[in-house]
Amino acid sequence: MIGKAIVLLLLIIIISAGGIIWFDYLNLIDAKSVLAPYYKYIPFLPGEGRKQPKKTDEEFLNLDAERLAVRLEQIDLLKMEIDTKSKDLDNRYGEIVQMAQELEERQNALDEREKSLRAQQLDAENKDRNVEQNARYLTGMPPQNAVGIIAKLDDQDAIDVLRKTEEIAKAEGTSSIVSYWFSLMEPGRAAELQRKMAGRPNL
Repeated sequence: MIGKAIVLLLLIIIISAGGIIWFDYLNLIDAKSVLAPYYKYIPFLPGEGRKQPKKTDEEFLNLDAERLAVRLEQIDLLKMEIDTKSKDLDNRYGEIVQMAQELEERQNALDEREKSLRAQQLDAENKDRNVEQNARYLTGMPPQNAVGIIAKLDDQDAIDVLRKTEEIAKAEGTSSIVSYWFSLMEPGRAAELQRKMAGRPNL
């Protein structure tokens, strides 16, 4: 039993050594540093054993050049992407500036419109105060004198005074003197003013 074990152990060692030598020869593993001294005892293998190919300085330089070329290409792509984004930002900024200008113009137009409306409102308020003042003044004077003044006014001014006189009388709970003024006016003039007052709404 001991002899068989020794024989099997030797056989395993021989097969393992042969496998290592053969794999090294086939360039599947690198065992040249260990097996090189023993290659001269194996007739069908070269004496110095298999040698791994070595890279030359030129090959190392080529690899560095390739790496550098890849890096440069990546940098170029990144630069192109940055340029594209920069152009997009410039275009967007231009659009924003244009929108801001349009908004400013609209705001200015609105401001001018508001000023115009305020001016018109102020004019209307001033006119209303003047009409009311004239109506009160005419109401307080002798009717014949008031009729003489009203008859000389433009139709619209006369109508405004007559309507304001009626409004004041209604607000104060007194009788309106407008009907009496009409009775003192020249009939044609009175009829014309009454017709326009009836056909034109209060402003």
